[in-house]
Amino acid sequence: MKSKKYNTIDLFAGCGGLMDGFMQEGSFETLACVEWEKYPCQTIEKRLEKKWNHKNAKSEVVRFDIQRTEELIHGFDDQEYGTHKGLAKLIGNSKVDVIIGGPPCQAYSLAGRIRDPHGMKNDYRNYLFESYIRILEFFKPSFFIFENVMGMLTASPDGVPIIDKIRESFDKAGYIIIDDFRSAVFDVADFGIPQHRKRVIIMGVSKECFAERTELCKEIINDFYYDIMPKFKAASLPKTVKEAIGDLPPLMPSNEIIKQDGHKYSHLPINGHGVLNHIPRYHSERDQSIFRMLGEDLESGRNEYVSTEALKKLYTKVTGKNSNIHKYYVLRWNEQSNTIPAHLYKDGMRHIHPDPKQARSITVREAARLQTFADDFEFLGPTMAQYKMIGNAVPSDFAKIIAQAIHILLNKYC
Repeated sequence: MKSKKYNTIDLFAGCGGLMDGFMQEGSFETLACVEWEKYPCQTIEKRLEKKWNHKNAKSEVVRFDIQRTEELIHGFDDQEYGTHKGLAKLIGNSKVDVIIGGPPCQAYSLAGRIRDPHGMKNDYRNYLFESYIRILEFFKPSFFIFENVMGMLTASPDGVPIIDKIRESFDKAGYIIIDDFRSAVFDVADFGIPQHRKRVIIMGVSKECFAERTELCKEIINDFYYDIMPKFKAASLPKTVKEAIGDLPPLMPSNEIIKQDGHKYSHLPINGHGVLNHIPRYHSERDQSIFRMLGEDLESGRNEYVSTEALKKLYTKVTGKNSNIHKYYVLRWNEQSNTIPAHLYKDGMRHIHPDPKQARSITVREAARLQTFADDFEFLGPTMAQYKMIGNAVPSDFAKIIAQAIHILLNKYC
């Protein structure tokens, strides 16, 4: 007998980390993915077509500005985004069981607030959660998953903590969420992901769905945070960088710069031995020598460059510039990676490959492996766009664990 399928809508879908994890779990069917950037849309569309056999993927992946919520729901004809019948007609009479997603995190991130002269106070992304909530109010799913960075817990763009606004807004929309957001913080490394990445996972329960059993809402929330997720954590084994990327083909420095198709390469082979998205990034001879030296420093056990101060001094010595943060970091074979960020599209200095002989930063495929994307997951668009979408994604295997937890709740309470 076929098990029941539950329907999801993915908002701020990016390249599909959450979507792919929910689909891998096996009990969920994606009805729509909403994203406004072109290359993530192309990537998620191809994934739905090739991996999940969605014949209607071109319509199910909706490229549009979610802030224009009425048009998103009821249809639009736009010079930039094209024409679409809207989510209401796309979904039709299908019941939406779960809405998943998380608004762009730059406005809440500590790094973003440091870089922005106004501390991100004027950034429109502070309030994208309001668009998420309007979609919730329209489709009224039983549950939702809202993912974001830890900086959300301390952000106060207009003097009022953003978490207070989020809690109040979800309550008005008819959803109960956890009281103490600190209990909603997860480090994905604790769940077998080869990367340290702390994120806030807000799981919401519809008051309307349990109108006759309102006491269940709190019970369901407690079940998710204090029973189900801890069990997945307890059952997970640590996974290291070596386990994640150690078997990928090496990309070695070339004796000369190679120019091909308008790009230049410093490492070979430039096709990554045919592995999808395993293409070496160009590095100058200076950077290669630094990467090699830092890798050998770790490999030999000298550890002269493991402290922040030593790395900052090295950066100043080789560039003549000062930095408040150290610019270099070599991944450790036998540990988890540091967080894979969207910043990788600018440079890979803080994600240097552990093998000093390769003297390079990690490739798109290696970043994807550390984010637990499957090797058949193909990223489209320019290389910089690929790094960015991977860094913005939820690790696919962690998304699958969340999906398993939600499936347990759906079976138990609905």
